[in-house]
Amino acid sequence: GCVLVVSVIEQLAQWHNSTVKAAMERLCDYIPGKYPIISHMLCCIDKEMNADVVCHSLRLCKQDPGQPLCHLYSPPKKEKHSSGLFHGLAPARPKHQIRSKSFMGFSSVCAFPLLANLCEKIKYILRNKLPFEDFDGDKFSTFPTLRGYHWRGRDCDDKNTTVYPGRRPDNWDAKSDSNCNGIWGVDPKDGIPYEEKFCKGADPKGVVLLGDSAGAHFHIPPEWMTVTQMSAKSFANLPMAFSDELDWPQFSEITGFLNSTIGGWTDSLYLRLRKRNRCNHRDLQNISQNGGSSGNLLSLIKSLARNQLLDNPAIVIYATIGNDVCNGERDTLAHMTTPKEMLSNVVQALRYLDSHLPNGSHVILTGLVDGRFLWDNLHDRYHPLGQLNKDVTYSQLYSFLDCLQVSPCSGWLTPNETLRNLTSERALQLSNVLKEIARSEKFVNFDIFYMDFPLTQTAEEWRKMGGESWQLIEPVDGFHPSQIAAALGTDITWQKALQEWPQVLGKENPFNDQIEAIFKDQGGH
Repeated sequence: GCVLVVSVIEQLAQWHNSTVKAAMERLCDYIPGKYPIISHMLCCIDKEMNADVVCHSLRLCKQDPGQPLCHLYSPPKKEKHSSGLFHGLAPARPKHQIRSKSFMGFSSVCAFPLLANLCEKIKYILRNKLPFEDFDGDKFSTFPTLRGYHWRGRDCDDKNTTVYPGRRPDNWDAKSDSNCNGIWGVDPKDGIPYEEKFCKGADPKGVVLLGDSAGAHFHIPPEWMTVTQMSAKSFANLPMAFSDELDWPQFSEITGFLNSTIGGWTDSLYLRLRKRNRCNHRDLQNISQNGGSSGNLLSLIKSLARNQLLDNPAIVIYATIGNDVCNGERDTLAHMTTPKEMLSNVVQALRYLDSHLPNGSHVILTGLVDGRFLWDNLHDRYHPLGQLNKDVTYSQLYSFLDCLQVSPCSGWLTPNETLRNLTSERALQLSNVLKEIARSEKFVNFDIFYMDFPLTQTAEEWRKMGGESWQLIEPVDGFHPSQIAAALGTDITWQKALQEWPQVLGKENPFNDQIEAIFKDQGGH
């Protein structure tokens, strides 16, 4: 955290040819709220010292005994021949010695006043993965963030537990909209309820994602740390982003429904199902979490909102595409999920679904990604923090995070080719477990399918469109699929389903145009 903030301040000073103090004031003006803790750094930042040196002098970064010295930037030239990277720094700059308690809590998001009032709410949703604002307790909300309708279809009556997206209509919604799809009332011409006329026999179904940070669509805006693009507008979405755990499910591949404001465009399985059958409006659930794996999904799955007796069937996408092989441990291979554990975890999850999904549902198991794509396409490119001075590559970022033991994936984000290959080998073994489950396991309330994660096809399509492979990866973390990758992946998944499992997608509703004409004012999300 310190290295990031100091880097941005120093680069702002350089870009605007200003003092460090002016650069810090500029950053504080950009960010909504006040951050006095940043101003405590002023005494210690020197444009001639890189962020690693500054943060070690502030005692915010340290080297533990017996551990390597972690640094993002190359060591200062004048220090290269000393006994250590920061040898002699403290004696040379005694006026910069500061009581470390000035920075207590710096690493905690709760230290920032703007975000402090969100902390308890965020802790609640991190524990429960349920909407914080949900007055009737039906797991749906009228509030966008904090696991609200960015993650699940918007509730249309948060004071009535029997009204929520995805349920079968109550008395064909003749008097009110019980399933929040915007279709209700009676046609005055013939007295038939609109829901019965347009949706009966149309095979409506919702879409549910059980996934990880890729499915939740983790994204840190590059303009937050690219000084050449930085302005007050850059940080306008900061509170919302934190309230959504730095995830953007409203733009995601499976449950996206709003036009993207983070680049690219939005295309999702949900939007395509809604276009195919307008009766599916708002029937979506993104039950994903950062760090989601086959193991912790067994807890996360309990936040699913589906009533076997009252609700429509659902298409469930099971997609933990990396965290069963990704961890930040030094002995990363020893901490990967084994095929035996994968089999047990996934079968347990499927049994839970079988006891909660309405009959006629479908489950699609998605294989793990081949993450060698990341190093191959990014390692020698400059990270947003390194673009101004051409001094931070993704290889340096990966090594820094790995040294701090906070790498999102030590097995793939490494210069060690053997380790990258072994990680992909385990990922393939786990994908084969999923494939075998889809082939051999049978369940009462849903059929089950398998598909490979379509990274290769996505890259091919993007190159045909004139793009480059690195653009399919999130620029800040260098790890997650980008907005472009999400949108292209949707089309590949949809085409596969149309060709191989058309029954999953349901029928095209011949009344879509009439529904839109009559209920155009009630089709919002």
